Amino acid sequence: MEGMKNMKGKPMGLIFVSFISFTSLMPAQQAPEYTTAFYQSGKLRLEAYVYRPAGPGPFPVVIYSHGSRKGYEREERPMAFVGAMLAGQGYLALVPERRGYGKSDGPTFNEEVGTDLGNRMMARFDGEADDVVAAAQYVATMDGADATRLALIGYSQGGIVSVRAAGELSGVRALVDQAGGSLTWPRSSELRRRLTDWGSALKMPLVCMDAANDATTDAVKAVCDAASRAGAEARVTIYAAFTPASNPENIAPGHLIFSSQGVAVWRQDVLAFLSANTRPR
Repeated sequence: MEGMKNMKGKPMGLIFVSFISFTSLMPAQQAPEYTTAFYQSGKLRLEAYVYRPAGPGPFPVVIYSHGSRKGYEREERPMAFVGAMLAGQGYLALVPERRGYGKSDGPTFNEEVGTDLGNRMMARFDGEADDVVAAAQYVATMDGADATRLALIGYSQGGIVSVRAAGELSGVRALVDQAGGSLTWPRSSELRRRLTDWGSALKMPLVCMDAANDATTDAVKAVCDAASRAGAEARVTIYAAFTPASNPENIAPGHLIFSSQGVAVWRQDVLAFLSANTRPR
């Protein structure tokens, strides 16, 4: 954790925010612009989408880590609802397709892990966290990127690996954990142990978000609670029950608050948190 500032912990608060109906942030016909890049993570060549603000920079950097998408791993998904939001606010956003996703090398999660909820799954999370660390190293070489003002955002499985990666990276200014592990937490004692341990290694400011009707809110609470006990500035935000317009996989409806369907609920909270921790004061 060398290079990180050790923050004095504040009492972890539980915040409830009223439900806001989803409205599109951009007309559907105006697809945000991004470029596709490739970078190395060990022996793997990985794909990433780059959303760049207007102007020369330097810009603070945000790496966004997507959730799992069983059965659709090889579809390219640029996560434009997040990338456009961040670039529009002056952040250089990098959205990696971690190993086994999109055009990235490596087996898919299901091919490597199957139904295992123990060591094989955790080894996969370690590998995907390595992909996020490699993404941080890659983005630091980009023109206009100020990698000294780096933030991580991760949703669901991406939240798990972002928590893991944040403990390995020096200089992370802010971490947003959106429902990291919420679907798997009740079924995996190993995840419960390891995710709590990883939370204890965090020193940067972080916010742990979930909806009240996710499969559980215990996962994000455990991460922020462990980080707070270790001295980090950590906050839990639990939103009111969320009802998605579409739920084809029939998962806990609250989990989809962090998909494009619910971005209007948490957009301002994320942007305010990032601004407070990555902008000059």
